[in-house]
This record gives sequence, structure tokens and C-alpha cells, in this order.
Amino acid sequence: MIDHIGIPAADIGAARRFYEAALAPLGIRVLKEQGGGQVLHFGTVHPVFSLTAAGRAQPIHVAFAAPDRAAVRAFHKAALAAGGRDNGAPGLRAQYHPDYYGAFVIDPDGNNIEAVCHKPEDAA
Repeated sequence: MIDHIGIPAADIGAARRFYEAALAPLGIRVLKEQGGGQVLHFGTVHPVFSLTAAGRAQPIHVAFAAPDRAAVRAFHKAALAAGGRDNGAPGLRAQYHPDYYGAFVIDPDGNNIEAVCHKPEDAA
């Protein structure tokens, strides 16, 4: 089980704007800053995701848990409005399991960012 993850950002300002907007529908926000904003720690109660101003690295995939399918859709809409590129509209991904509902966007650094809900449609 992963406790937290950090990724590099070529432009920490652009990354911050993107992630603050894209993750807000999931209840995730900046909890702590270090180094004058060069390291940003995001989470709900404690940091689970960090951005660090750094040089270019190979793109990675990060999936954030969403409480329901509406939050997945809201994440996708917010991420696109914040400058992300669509990499998979909200929908079922039955190849993973019957209730896998996810959406994918490419962030400003080329990373594949996902929001996913594993609950059936009628689960509250």
C-alpha cells in the first residue's frame, strides 16, 4: 500500500494551478508548502501527493481515489478546464473490473493523471 507519492514538475506554478483545480472535486488541496513553494504537499488530512520543482523526468501514472462517479466526472471537467489534455473520458473500464469507473488526463508535465471510483453506480 502506498502512503504517499511525489513527482517532479518542470513549472511548479503551472503544476500548482493544474492540481489545485483538478483535485478540488476530490477534496484534495495543498496542505503544506516548503522551500518558498518549491515543494507542495497535497492531501485531505495528511499529505499523500507532493510536487517538487525539478527538471524533466519520464512521465508517470498516478490514480486518485474518488468517492463516487460524479467526483470522477467533476475531476475530468476541472482538469480539462485547468489546461489538462483528455486521455480518456469518464466511463467504465470493464477490462479492469465491472465497476471500475475512471477518467484520465495529461498534466502540464505529460503525466497521466486518473481519478477512479471502484463502487457500483447505485452505491452511495
